[in-house]
Amino acid sequence: MTDPALRGRKLLLGVTGSIAAYKTPALIRLLKRHGAEVQVLTTPAASHFVTTETLATVSGRPVLTDLFANHNTWTQHVELGLWADLMVIAPLSAQTLAKLAHGFADSMLTASVLAARFPVLICPAMDRDMYEHPSVRANLKRVQTYGYHVMEAAYGELASGLTGYGRMPEPPAIFECIVKLLLNRASLAGKVALVTAGPTREPIDAVRVVANYSTGSMGFAMAAALARRGAQVTLVSGPTLLETPAGVDRINVETAAEMYDAVKAHAAADYVFMAAAVADYAPAEPSTYKLPKMDKAHTIRLQPTKDILKDLGRKKRVKQVLVGFAMETHEGMAKATHKLQNKNLDWIVLNYVNEEGAGFGIGTNRVTLIGPAGSAEPLDLMPKHEVAEALLQRILREAPHCA
Repeated sequence: MTDPALRGRKLLLGVTGSIAAYKTPALIRLLKRHGAEVQVLTTPAASHFVTTETLATVSGRPVLTDLFANHNTWTQHVELGLWADLMVIAPLSAQTLAKLAHGFADSMLTASVLAARFPVLICPAMDRDMYEHPSVRANLKRVQTYGYHVMEAAYGELASGLTGYGRMPEPPAIFECIVKLLLNRASLAGKVALVTAGPTREPIDAVRVVANYSTGSMGFAMAAALARRGAQVTLVSGPTLLETPAGVDRINVETAAEMYDAVKAHAAADYVFMAAAVADYAPAEPSTYKLPKMDKAHTIRLQPTKDILKDLGRKKRVKQVLVGFAMETHEGMAKATHKLQNKNLDWIVLNYVNEEGAGFGIGTNRVTLIGPAGSAEPLDLMPKHEVAEALLQRILREAPHCA
């Protein structure tokens, strides 16, 4: 019986120069047995460990290695980037990992990764000391910031005779990971999501503003994670230098009032994640010209901005999921729980700005997800893209990620 998650799916399978490549034909057979189409891409070094003929026979397709094999293939990596549903690289050598981490495109495999519009799963395999080397660990962390999923190497006896971490996971384990990624990718197909991110800037005059330190990275990570699951995502962003995630429609705003209007226009979304650091107050009488510097104290009268989240909670539709974010310095649980109840939220994500690794402008976060009936689950410190994945797994009640 075939797994419905694989039936009719198109997969790219990358094979690199590692002794673990001898396991790859078994993985191909397993994928094809469950109804997937498999296109194998190799690096030149892979042929030292498994023959091209073997891979072509098992997959039923010619193996692609050289970008310039003939004049008809040099753009094929672009076509493959549109064709596939997922790419898995198993095994992934230290050499090819370094190339992926730094954007090399010297083979059909590496070029196809750059052209990918789908999830990429990598399964590193190498000797123990190589796997533990700081450069390898740094490269693994770097590719995760690109959104690649890493299936960590398994523990066991290695080709060198050493024992430790470095083994490629067995084909059935990789198969299960592929299934989970495909299921998660399609879990929000047909759904509409709205995400807010970044700071707002409230003008004092033509030059000066009231703002905060938010960079928008948490909200952007949420938008990317939603898009990877097939949702139609609108991202309302305050001023930030971040690039728009793939598959996301972005609306740029400056002030809290502009964010309110943009959110109101898209408030019918199935899922709403309000991660923006919206100003609570704005200057009551902003000047249209630059105010002169004064030698004495100057008072600026502030007025409260509209409470976007409370307004959404008041008008929340049946079955709509509304998620708020609370950044605090103290008494966070009490404040976040009050916000959850007072603003009619389904979930709220709490973190502390004064906690190491969880403030503004850094790539990591440590959050607590507070849900219905006051349930609270603290998550470990992790990169923000992993935080986004973990939050969605729990909110959507998905199976845990394998990577």
